[in-house]
Amino acid sequence: MPFVSPDERLRPGQIAGLLLAFAGVAAAFSEGFLAPAVGPLQWLGDTLGLMAGALWGATTVAIRASRLATATAEKTLFYQLGISAICLFPAALIGGGSVPASLSPLAWGSMALQIVVVSFASYLLWFWLVRHYPATRLASFTMLTPVFGLALGALLLDEPVTPRLLLALATVALGIFLVNRPKPG
Repeated sequence: MPFVSPDERLRPGQIAGLLLAFAGVAAAFSEGFLAPAVGPLQWLGDTLGLMAGALWGATTVAIRASRLATATAEKTLFYQLGISAICLFPAALIGGGSVPASLSPLAWGSMALQIVVVSFASYLLWFWLVRHYPATRLASFTMLTPVFGLALGALLLDEPVTPRLLLALATVALGIFLVNRPKPG
């Protein structure tokens, strides 16, 4: 971001905070690479999660580097969801996906949650935040996403809560604090 917007430059302590938060995420996911608790393909899901985070960051940079930086959050969301719909439906069909003849109430509820909460509300809020606050400081909060994903895996799927996961959460929290604390007097 500092290359796109000079106002996004971070102080050395803030850079250290981002690196610390990233290290916390890396520590949380390292269990999946070193000793998978869920199965031999756990590394694949972890890798896809890390790739998704990198692409999310790239999307934020692309938005701030383009005319979308001055667009309303609603317009930015419309463009993102519209392009995604155009690209992902054919990709699903090419990848062997099919449209089911009917969906269960659980499937409808899951789709509603994804559409309303994940794709609409959370991204609308994110695009509004990116337009009004420095993206480099907001980025530190995105480091919580994979840690919360692992925590929800523990809550919903009975995956183990390990000391490494707890240390990762503490490290990410400290990193966020360092990035967002007020400039020393």
